Amino acid sequence: MTDNAATHRSLDLLNFFLADVRDGLGPYLAIYLLTVQHWNEADIGLVMTLAGLAGIAAQVPAGALVDGTRYKRAVIIVAALLVTVGSLALPWLNGFTVVAILQSAVGAAGAVFPPAIAAVTLGLLGPRAFVRRVGRNESFNHAGNAVAALLAGGAAYAFGPVAVFWLMTAMALCSIAATTGIPADAIDHAVARGLHASAQGGGREAPSGLRVILSCRPLLIFGGCAALFHFANAAMLPLVGQKLAMKDPALGTSLMSFCIVAAQLVMVPMAMLVGARADRWGRKPLLLAAFLVLPLRGILYTLSDHSGWLVGVQLLDGVGAGLFGALFPLVVADLTEGTGRFNVSQGAIATLQGIGASLSTAAAGQMVVREGYSAAFLMLAGAAGVALLLAGLLLPETRGVATTEADKDEAAVRASTAKAASEA
Repeated sequence: MTDNAATHRSLDLLNFFLADVRDGLGPYLAIYLLTVQHWNEADIGLVMTLAGLAGIAAQVPAGALVDGTRYKRAVIIVAALLVTVGSLALPWLNGFTVVAILQSAVGAAGAVFPPAIAAVTLGLLGPRAFVRRVGRNESFNHAGNAVAALLAGGAAYAFGPVAVFWLMTAMALCSIAATTGIPADAIDHAVARGLHASAQGGGREAPSGLRVILSCRPLLIFGGCAALFHFANAAMLPLVGQKLAMKDPALGTSLMSFCIVAAQLVMVPMAMLVGARADRWGRKPLLLAAFLVLPLRGILYTLSDHSGWLVGVQLLDGVGAGLFGALFPLVVADLTEGTGRFNVSQGAIATLQGIGASLSTAAAGQMVVREGYSAAFLMLAGAAGVALLLAGLLLPETRGVATTEADKDEAAVRASTAKAASEA
């Protein structure tokens, strides 16, 4: 394991540039297919749904792949290339079936990045430095998202929607270069999958991802809380965007972009806070703060339809999502320590998150049609409140939840030495 400045710089750059690559074209895909390829909204929605489902289905296999492979850098590079090629092919291969297959492949490839980056970080720096480094990873990721959104908006305005393709290609190439800057032989692959440093080569028997969740009650509770968090959070920004567009159609898109960029910028100090204080304060207080912000945000949206109010309340997304995003790998690492299934467990909980997010927009849309926007926001706030109660009442503090084998071995050595000394 290593902790030198060059390694940190490579991780910084990797997180910054992958921010624009990991989700493929994302929301820009719908704009491109609608305005350039002239698809109808139903086909666009179906393609994006298929891509989302492929991403959800790939979460656990992606985590298992990262756990099992000793070529983690190559996995990141191949996934980045798949995302880029799958997107760049769109101008030439634009039939529905081909696009659906390509975007499903892009969605599946994107599932590799979060566990791979977490594993490389853990394998490079070890558990003790992992907390600080995760906060830094998330800070650079959010900064990359904000910069990419600004560049994409400017490039699309100047050159049309196709400019986003070239921007993503440039970011992908930069992320590959950053990956190659990470020394392969510095990654401890046993530690990277959540085993202790003494388990050389990751050969220890470990439970499967599903068994880890089912046999670890706190991990199961955290998975449920994560699903509820994303159910409550996923639909809020689209609903705000719709209200902004109805209030001022001319400025709706611009205000939506501002909401995204501003929230990402707020997430940067939140991630830094987690890195600096999660060991001292514990995970649970910060996690409860993230869960508390979400119902508060949902309630505040119902108080006014003024554009300035809606945009201001949306900034709270940066607080909740920023804290939760940085805490997620820390809590999973705490609860899976010594199992060797850190990354597959991340994938399993990410699957629950994806299911929650997928259900969110459908449920909120139905509620808007039946009862209006305020009722939809209150429904989402209620789900967030349930997550807060579950976390507060049932989820234990996970910091120091397990005693490492290294600590046990060290204690045994000290005891043996002390005994030998006393006998002498």
